[in-house]
Amino acid sequence: MNMKQYLDSTYLKTASQAGIPEADNVKVAKDFIQEAIDEQFKLIMIRPEMVSMAKKMITDANSKVDIGTVIDFPEGKSSLEKKLEEANKAILDGADDLDFVCNYEAFKNGDVNLVKQEILACTQLGLENHKIVKWIIEVAALNHQQIIQLSALIKNLVLSNFKEEQYASVFVKSSTGFYKTENNLPNGATRETIILMLENASPLPVKAAGGVRTYDEAVEMIRLGVKRIGTSGAKTIANGQVSESDY
Repeated sequence: MNMKQYLDSTYLKTASQAGIPEADNVKVAKDFIQEAIDEQFKLIMIRPEMVSMAKKMITDANSKVDIGTVIDFPEGKSSLEKKLEEANKAILDGADDLDFVCNYEAFKNGDVNLVKQEILACTQLGLENHKIVKWIIEVAALNHQQIIQLSALIKNLVLSNFKEEQYASVFVKSSTGFYKTENNLPNGATRETIILMLENASPLPVKAAGGVRTYDEAVEMIRLGVKRIGTSGAKTIANGQVSESDY
């Protein structure tokens, strides 16, 4: 098992979230990008405003690392037009993977048509530009029944509207890693939630993000069936150590 080819090395904090000046935050992002190049991770997951910088660094290094970015992050509440606008800019800037935050609050409130519209339109935009599309459903905000229903909704829309050879390019992803839970409950992937996603999203691939902090946990996720793991501690995990990162 080549663990590094499952790892999406992730840095998504704003300067204010990191508690550092903007220039320092850009430096941290650059260090993450360089580490992904040096370690030959599958992908560097970076904020939209950092994509063009990552593209230049990776191109200059003649590296095969892919670039991912997040769309409508972290709450997923923006309009479809805003989601498409962000995605189009990311595509122009050189992103390979587009990780959209699904409007899970609309889904919870019963506005299924809104969710269907954004899944269809954004997935179509990504696929017609030969990008990988991931839908973040934010499992910590959902109960088990909602995880099942939303995973199945995404699957059924993709199977009904896109070609079979495109299924592998549309992921269902667990978490942003930024959702605030009560009582220190997990805010990312757990064994239980990932199994529910795998059972109900298949044949679409699943990405486990948030909460995977050790090599053994990563191996367990891969053995369960996930195709990607998102973590801000990719190098630590790949080296068999315990990541103390918070997403």
